[in-house]
Amino acid sequence: MKMTFVKRAAVIAAAGLLSVNVAVAEEKAQSLDQLLQMVKSSKIAESKDHKQREAEFRRQKANQQSMLKQAEKTKAEEEARSARLEKKYEQQELDVNAKRQQLQERLGSLTELFGHLTSTAGDLRTNLSTSIVSAQLPGRAEFLDELIEKMNSATQLPTIEEIERLWYEIQRETIEGSKVVKFTGTVIKPNGEQAEQEVVRIGNFNLVSDGKYLEFVEKGEKMSELTRQPEGAYLSAAADLAAATSGFTRVGIDPTGPSGGSYLSALINSPSLEERWHQGGLVGYIISAVGVFAVLLAIYRAVVLAGVSSKVSAQLKSATPNTNNPLGRVLKVAEDNKGLDGETLELKLEEAVLKERPAIESGLNLLKIISMVAPLLGLLGTVTGMIITFQAITIFGAGDPKAMAGGISGALVTTVLGLVVAIPTVLLHTLVNGRAKRVLHVLEEQSAGIIAENAEKK
Repeated sequence: MKMTFVKRAAVIAAAGLLSVNVAVAEEKAQSLDQLLQMVKSSKIAESKDHKQREAEFRRQKANQQSMLKQAEKTKAEEEARSARLEKKYEQQELDVNAKRQQLQERLGSLTELFGHLTSTAGDLRTNLSTSIVSAQLPGRAEFLDELIEKMNSATQLPTIEEIERLWYEIQRETIEGSKVVKFTGTVIKPNGEQAEQEVVRIGNFNLVSDGKYLEFVEKGEKMSELTRQPEGAYLSAAADLAAATSGFTRVGIDPTGPSGGSYLSALINSPSLEERWHQGGLVGYIISAVGVFAVLLAIYRAVVLAGVSSKVSAQLKSATPNTNNPLGRVLKVAEDNKGLDGETLELKLEEAVLKERPAIESGLNLLKIISMVAPLLGLLGTVTGMIITFQAITIFGAGDPKAMAGGISGALVTTVLGLVVAIPTVLLHTLVNGRAKRVLHVLEEQSAGIIAENAEKK
């Protein structure tokens, strides 16, 4: 019984040890003795592993101590080396300052000369980068970069040949700027294609090729055809210049060419009449349509009244009334009512004249209304355009005066269109109204004559 209790306690202890142990036996114990043996073997293995780990830790600690000593030794050596280098640097700095002072003393007045040369070379480099002569003679600014670098260096000096070349480039730029020269170059088309073609350089002002003006692109020293060209007269003159071989040829040039060609850019970027007309928008189209209608109506009424006036003039020369004209119809009424008294005949003739008046004055009131409404429509378009412009300024700000001026300019187009329509309409109305009044005056004059003649007979 006691032996059984001991065995049970051993089993419980072994089970506790096995629950703590991480390693799991691959084979199951067949008996308690075998289980105890397995527990003992596990303890021995664990003890051996612990000893190996402790030995590894001691070995690593020893290595760390050795590495620390080596690092401290290296630090001390580098600090000593840094001190030596600092001392050497200070000594070399003193030597450099002494050499510089010696260089300045030996250069003497050349220092001032090099300053002027550097300034001149810098100005020339700027001029050459924007000069259209560089389209024919590329790569001139590279020499100037090297020269400026030498003159600004403390270890290099420019040679006599380089200084003479600077003088030569200044003279060549001046001389080339006074020539009209033909040369072959690469021209970039508006669609991006490149073509080798003959180019005419007009001094330092403009480049023309194939009857069109070119633009000099500073980056890469290339030539590109302007997307928008000047008016046809300038293009034909440019074509004549390209075809000329000698003598004088009249051609348009941009006097601001050496400074960037701002005048030509402003000229070609100015909107044409058609583009300005489109700036008027819907209101501008309405005004234009009203103006065309007014002109056609005025021409039609002028032609009709001219025919009526000629027929009335022919009727004045004839004693027989003809009903194909207003005067003939009025005279016909007088002839049909010869026996009436003067007052009745006067009323009959006034009635006949009143019947003829609407046909003669047809369209005159409409022309008058158009002449008054067209400026009002123009003002309406201007006000709406200004509202849109100020709304854009509210959203995007007034940082771009050019864009703001463009919006105001577009808004004023409708006012111009309104005046352009109103002024000719007023003139046409005056002309047509004068013809109509002439015919009515003849009718009234003849009616009064008939009434007076009838009164004399009685």
